[in-house]
Amino acid sequence: QVELVESGGGLVQAGGSLRLSCTASGSIYSINVMGWSRQAPGKERELVAAIHSDGMTNYADSVKGRFTISRDNAKKTAYLQMNSLKPEDTAVYYCNAPDLISYRGSTLYTDDFWGQGTQVTVSS
Repeated sequence: QVELVESGGGLVQAGGSLRLSCTASGSIYSINVMGWSRQAPGKERELVAAIHSDGMTNYADSVKGRFTISRDNAKKTAYLQMNSLKPEDTAVYYCNAPDLISYRGSTLYTDDFWGQGTQVTVSS
């Protein structure tokens, strides 16, 4: 069974920084893309940043220059370094692996996995 577990959320003042971590565990064969999305109250979930296994990254316009996504493939862990945080960054942040390949017996399956979410609150 595959699981994504996030950590690192919390309360921070505007202008501050937080670092989120997401570790995948279980019968994993490979992970191509790892990403972070967020959902604020009353709003739809939006993609914040994603990173491919070769290191290629993409970011939402709203976080470019402030957030940095990285990963450690050996640890099956993705990170989101968030600097210059703004109150509008307040949301639940979710880790996502949309094309994770896992073992079930001798068969490989590709599935979309999500973490449970971690709250980030930025006070003004």
